[in-house]
Amino acid sequence: MAFRRARNPDARMSLGDHLRELRRRFLISAIAVLLCAVGGWVAYPQVYDRLAAPFNDYKASHPSSVISLNFGNATAAFSQQLSISIFVGILASSPVWLYQLWAFIVPGLTKKERRISLAFIGATVPLFLSGCALAYYVLPKVLAVLYGFTPAGASNIQQVSEYFSFVTRFIVAFGGAFLMPVFLVALNAIGVLPSATMLRAWRPAVFGIFVLSAVATPTPDAFTMFLMAIPLVFLYFAAVGVSKLIERSRRANRPEWVDVADDEASAL
Repeated sequence: MAFRRARNPDARMSLGDHLRELRRRFLISAIAVLLCAVGGWVAYPQVYDRLAAPFNDYKASHPSSVISLNFGNATAAFSQQLSISIFVGILASSPVWLYQLWAFIVPGLTKKERRISLAFIGATVPLFLSGCALAYYVLPKVLAVLYGFTPAGASNIQQVSEYFSFVTRFIVAFGGAFLMPVFLVALNAIGVLPSATMLRAWRPAVFGIFVLSAVATPTPDAFTMFLMAIPLVFLYFAAVGVSKLIERSRRANRPEWVDVADDEASAL
């Protein structure tokens, strides 16, 4: 006689179940990154030219500057192609690993809450890629400022690995910053961060966004800082609005007997 597994109406998971769930989602994400990295390896020449374009444009506009990219040893070219392929894999597979991350953080939503939150999580990929695109847009200005500190008569011969490491981290950092509202909604969905708390803390949140934007865009003009800060402020308040919708849905589905005092009789 076969025994049925006990039902788990609360959808609670043990620590071992959480670890196995984490491992499963990590493997799915890693396989997606690996497969997309293969495509990045094939498209390496085009990606290299695109990422090196801000550097080459600066070099062309400053013909008197002694500045160039340098492969330092025999294995540098291979290592650089591998790292850029992985970078392409991370960007191209973002729909997969962003979904896996969200599904692991917020596993226990009701059907209605899931519809509301999925409408917002559906924007994660455009948000992430928009942040990356914005980083690429401001990158030439950032390089112009940084290379401007080179003393007259000095050369600025960079290792290719160092340049591309800076560029890829800069782009991913912008993309990650644009995911801020997704994690705010996730914290709200699991009951850690109420929307009222986010709304009360809007002043320090906006201040922190501008500080982050100033650090991430080290240029003397305020335009670049506002270019990053204003979308993040808008996304912060959008996260507050979505969190309020989730809370309203949760209250509507909350049984009446839950709010009855222990010494009173409920309809149940």
